[in-house]
Amino acid sequence: MAETYTLHVAGLSRELTICKVNDHLDIAAFIMFGDVELTVACAAELLKKVPDFDVILTAEAKGIPLAYEMARQSGKPWITARKGPKLYMKEPVVVEDESITTAGKQTLVIDKKDIDFMDGKRILIVDDVISTGGSLHALRALAARSTGTVAAMAAVLAEGDAAERKDIVFLEPLPLFVH
Repeated sequence: MAETYTLHVAGLSRELTICKVNDHLDIAAFIMFGDVELTVACAAELLKKVPDFDVILTAEAKGIPLAYEMARQSGKPWITARKGPKLYMKEPVVVEDESITTAGKQTLVIDKKDIDFMDGKRILIVDDVISTGGSLHALRALAARSTGTVAAMAAVLAEGDAAERKDIVFLEPLPLFVH
């Protein structure tokens, strides 16, 4: 099997390292951290595809550069669901999810003040890659604690079967390497 996968997205090309998940599955590692050109281009392309929104909600950590750049380009605020409660959170709201890139259950937390901020707003859920949908499920659960509505769920890439979903916005599919 090839050691890299060539990805073409937002007018750019990147070589993604192939990583073993288990004896039967490999994935192409898509990492936006540190790649400003890719982050800016993908944010601009996603903003062209998503419906109107008032606030962006993302999960810590790999979605952060994309959500930040989308917020910067759109002028809209963004909220990050953290991996655990933080001292500054007066009333943490906690949900759990499972992710293909995180072993076991992952906890996502935002402060009640962020729930209140989302009340009545159109919420855009953003992540770098949608695969199993576990992170999306947790982010939707957090959004549902508010009176806001989810305007859309968006990512740069939809991995494997996620590329067949009709309820997400994404720029390109990303194959899974099953063996």
